[in-house]
Amino acid sequence: MLINALRGHLAEFGIIVAHGISRIRELIKLMTDESADAGLPPLARRALAPLVDQLLDLQPRIRALEAELLAWHHQRQESRRLETIPGVGFITATALAATVPDPSHFRSGREFAAWLGLTPRPNSSGGKERLGRISKMGDGYLRTLLVVGATAVIRYARTKTAADTAWINSLLSKKPVRLVSVALANKTARTAWALLVRGEVYRSAVVAAA
Repeated sequence: MLINALRGHLAEFGIIVAHGISRIRELIKLMTDESADAGLPPLARRALAPLVDQLLDLQPRIRALEAELLAWHHQRQESRRLETIPGVGFITATALAATVPDPSHFRSGREFAAWLGLTPRPNSSGGKERLGRISKMGDGYLRTLLVVGATAVIRYARTKTAADTAWINSLLSKKPVRLVSVALANKTARTAWALLVRGEVYRSAVVAAA
């Protein structure tokens, strides 16, 4: 939120850098280096200084929290198993492992995906049942992590023709990327439930077949 606010304010003065959190350092440098000719009026620089101060204060705190999460992740077998799933990093793995300590509370992977709000909401009309948009019920944070991870996997799959990306590329040929990312997040949730229940690590369909 702080980064978006800083970008928005500086854009009004024609100061724009490429997208990505890593590129925000360029904006901070422009704000903190008073000798730099950035075209930013002194009053605007002073008004936006609190945003920069908050960003600089948050960075070491975030790194410290990530270090604690990583240490917790290394101590938990469930979390390490979940990280073997494509699109699941240690942050998503720790969130899943901490939120679902007992996967047997769910009867199936589909029920788990439904709990996360990743299954379509049924709509009935005129005796016909149609599947609508996902319900978005349940834990929105976990759902967001899974969709973001799925989007990263799709970005990789679009440049590959390997057998383990065939399912994704087949969907992409017929459906919008956003819909495919949700479908893949649903599949990831089901896989996560299966790994937690069986105590296994992820194996791609190609490796499993071999």
